[in-house]
Amino acid sequence: MKDSNLIAGMESSEDAGVYKLSDELAVVQTVDFFTPIVDSPHAFGQIAVANALSDIYAKGGKPLTAMNIVCFPIKTMDMSVLKEILAGGLEKMREAGVILVGGHTVEDNELKYGLSVTGTIHPSRMIRNTGAKTGDKLILTKPLGIGIITTAIKGGMADEETIHKATVSMATLNSKASELMLEVGVDACTDVTGFGLLGHACEMVENTEVGMIIDSAAVPYFAEARELAGMGFVPGGLYRNRDFRSPMVDISQQVPAYMVDILFDPQTSGGLLIATPADHAPALLKAMHEKGVSDAAVIGRVVEAPKGRIQVI
Repeated sequence: MKDSNLIAGMESSEDAGVYKLSDELAVVQTVDFFTPIVDSPHAFGQIAVANALSDIYAKGGKPLTAMNIVCFPIKTMDMSVLKEILAGGLEKMREAGVILVGGHTVEDNELKYGLSVTGTIHPSRMIRNTGAKTGDKLILTKPLGIGIITTAIKGGMADEETIHKATVSMATLNSKASELMLEVGVDACTDVTGFGLLGHACEMVENTEVGMIIDSAAVPYFAEARELAGMGFVPGGLYRNRDFRSPMVDISQQVPAYMVDILFDPQTSGGLLIATPADHAPALLKAMHEKGVSDAAVIGRVVEAPKGRIQVI
């Protein structure tokens, strides 16, 4: 069934669905939940909420309401764990100005938590993940390497400082970066999550008239991820991302193997990948750094050819 008011749906790899209610108003909807990736229940709640809200921010929308989604092993886990998760999630929702309106809980052998989120946006200001134009600069707002680090956390091999750095990054909202990109003006945006930087970049150029060049030396990443990847802490999702998207990606032989791993590494609550006109990029980057998005960096550019491909140099 087709509906002319559905301006972003399942037909493309958009980060959230967008439905127009009027010429001035559209609703943005998304849902996301997953298993714990850190040991702290409170931090897990914060990260899960930040991750779910990120889809709304990637569209340029404002999240308004949320509903909790909980799968909990009531027979084998103490309820205090769930209370801490929900407390962490609620704390992050309040930071984002989002109202919790309800939710649903089911008994499950494996703990999971996340949100269904509804927000609003002006129909003409919606930002698609496609739409990048030749000459645009690419800005990434958070460092990579989260999947490698969380794999090391599960293996008991990440130190407290590394865990803290990763947790702070994952729990940081993409709200400020989203607000700033709307002020400056951008052509396309997506949030970098489970498909990794290269996977989501591929979605931005697939079946379009443009390609991308990514300068691997300019990409921000956690230094600890390089060492941990060398020790073998590589998530299975990294291999799946590489197997799936390698046919669209040309990687220079000069790019180190550890960097290839980091570029395909699946992220949780990663940053925004933004394509903005070249003359807007300096102002956007400056504003981000001034407003606390300190890791934001220009990592490449949009090119006319080869169409639908990513070149990593």
